[in-house]
Amino acid sequence: MKVTWIAGAGFWANSYLYGDILVDAGVVPMQVAPYKDKIATIVLTHCHYDHTARLREIAHMCQANTAIHKNDVRGLVEDLYSLSMNFGARPPGIVPDIILNDGDCIGELKVLHTPGHTQGSICLLSEQDRILFSGDTVFTDGAFGRYDFPGSSREQLAKSLDRLSVLDIEGLYPGHGEPVDAGGGRHIAAANRLMRSGYG
Repeated sequence: MKVTWIAGAGFWANSYLYGDILVDAGVVPMQVAPYKDKIATIVLTHCHYDHTARLREIAHMCQANTAIHKNDVRGLVEDLYSLSMNFGARPPGIVPDIILNDGDCIGELKVLHTPGHTQGSICLLSEQDRILFSGDTVFTDGAFGRYDFPGSSREQLAKSLDRLSVLDIEGLYPGHGEPVDAGGGRHIAAANRLMRSGYG
């Protein structure tokens, strides 16, 4: 299945369209509008404001359900965990329609709970297409998400990278930076080596 990259500008996170699923909601609604009739569910990789800022507007525009891991629900309403105050804003303030747990499936995507950047960070895996939507857990430049925020944990992030490093991944679609359609596993391995080297 094709992945459509909706690029985030500046510090705003990327969004991706995969089937009837929109991954993350930091981009402006105008960027999503051409796809609004295709979107049934918005899945948030985590609760930080750069990924959730336009959730309310996009969900309304698309008449879509919203989904987030159970450990990050509070970040949709609490300033501290959303980091919204860093943006001079408030979190979206909505109750999600779907509460996710590790191993759940949304369409063809499997939820992998990968805490570290936040307590409820997730990646979304298509085993059939060998692709991973990685949020801010791991990026395509061989780096990984920050772990100095409220609810973050270096130890948990290291374990999450270990988990991802054994997957057979070609397409890697991160929350920031450019995605890759091939060789994604090499980027994950590089990030895991960097973490294990003691960086940071």
